[in-house]
Amino acid sequence: MAVETRFVVVRGGNEIMTFADKKAADEYDRMLDMADNLTHLFSQSGLELTDKLQEDLGIYLAKNREEVLISLLAKKRPPAPAPKVVEDISPAEKPAKKKKPVKKDTKAAA
Repeated sequence: MAVETRFVVVRGGNEIMTFADKKAADEYDRMLDMADNLTHLFSQSGLELTDKLQEDLGIYLAKNREEVLISLLAKKRPPAPAPKVVEDISPAEKPAKKKKPVKKDTKAAA
């Protein structure tokens, strides 16, 4: 008999999502908290948004929080990785490596 540990995100008495990893469940729960906060912010804004649109916007912004923070200048964009340089030289065109000169021992063993 196998034992499995599952982490369930519950909202309003309803099971929303089940995870095998506690960290992933906590992250998802935080995202839902952010979405709820954003939805409340939209409802207080005076903008004419439907409840569905407010919820959809809240979830979208919460899921993309890193990009939102960068857009708000609250966080810097990570530097892009440097592109790999690929040499397009055939083996015949490669310059020959210079050999190091061999030093001769000037002292002879007597």
